[in-house]
Amino acid sequence: MILGIGTDLANIDRIQGTLHRFGDRFRHRVFTDTELAKAARRADEAGTLAKRWAAKEACSKALGTGLAMGISWRDMAVANLASGQPVMALTGWAADRLAAMTPPGHHAVVHVTLTDDHPWAQAFVVIEARPGPAQP
Repeated sequence: MILGIGTDLANIDRIQGTLHRFGDRFRHRVFTDTELAKAARRADEAGTLAKRWAAKEACSKALGTGLAMGISWRDMAVANLASGQPVMALTGWAADRLAAMTPPGHHAVVHVTLTDDHPWAQAFVVIEARPGPAQP
């Protein structure tokens, strides 16, 4: 069953301007070390971070909270499987919210997809509840 759906569209040029203006203060307030390391390896750091920004916004919407209810940017982290598929990991308040919205006898799966076409970066997040315990 679907528990939540969220989407966001981010402007890559706006993220680039924020990086120029606030630098590491912005980077470390919003992104995890893993996200920053991936972006640093890319020619388009701003595009990589804009997709992750959009994913965090989309995830907060799928959680039904937005970013105004105590959720931290760094509580939602995007990583990639070896295949390149993006995955979303939740910690802190975001993980607590996910646990609270997951029905008994189910486990939650967070699906995320990212795309960009300069100057836009977009993300969709779908939170699904599946019967049974979480799979390792």
